[in-house]
Amino acid sequence: MLEPVLTGGNKVSDRPEQLLERWVVARSGEAAPWVGDQLDLLAQSTAERDLHIFLGLAPRRLGKADLALSDDDVAAADQALPGWQPSDWSIDGAARVLGLLRFRGARRFAEIYKDLRRTSDAAEMIALYRGLPLYPDPETMEFEVGEGLRSNLKPVFEAIVHRNPFARDNFDQHRWNHMILKALFIDVELAPIVGLRQRANPELARILVDFAKERWAAGRPLAAEHWIPVAPFRHDPAIRGELDQAIAEGRLSEEMLQ
Repeated sequence: MLEPVLTGGNKVSDRPEQLLERWVVARSGEAAPWVGDQLDLLAQSTAERDLHIFLGLAPRRLGKADLALSDDDVAAADQALPGWQPSDWSIDGAARVLGLLRFRGARRFAEIYKDLRRTSDAAEMIALYRGLPLYPDPETMEFEVGEGLRSNLKPVFEAIVHRNPFARDNFDQHRWNHMILKALFIDVELAPIVGLRQRANPELARILVDFAKERWAAGRPLAAEHWIPVAPFRHDPAIRGELDQAIAEGRLSEEMLQ
């Protein structure tokens, strides 16, 4: 059994895997004993067939309802892993991630994940990508994350960038900025991106100002969230003139840059 850990303030905190198990079992009803038995099996098994069986049966045995976390659950998630926000997870998706974490396996985690991702349907892929911040050896997941960011499926892209601290914690500046730019191109909201303020940088601010000019020239509006990563650099000489012009034209207000 996984043990709780101490936070910086010496307060006992559950690990993310413990929280997932608690939430899934509590919401499994009559299937709770099956979940427990399967997790025990996976913890000892190196046979990937056992993992595939569990992943395939989870939606049928547990259903696909929302995990429906309480405010206390959401707070516990953030305490266990700052920025982790599984409030929109489903019970079967949470069980899939939990089973993958619990599986002992004989190959490297990234290799197992790669095979699962290649054979998954959209719902399975979304669950797999939502689990990114919980997986071991994040540096080995670079290729798979890249595949998700290139996906034509908007919900798959959102599974990586929304309410998920993986990008904040693991992307270099170039990949971070490219992710934000693609989010704009495919009309993905910026506000739910974990680290949107913390990872703001001058290069991204300039990119966003140029993007805004293109949108305005095309007669298309911009959401207020567009300026969140720009605000810390509003006095940067490289963009200040552009911002002042937009304010003078009534396209922007100083309040939106605070």
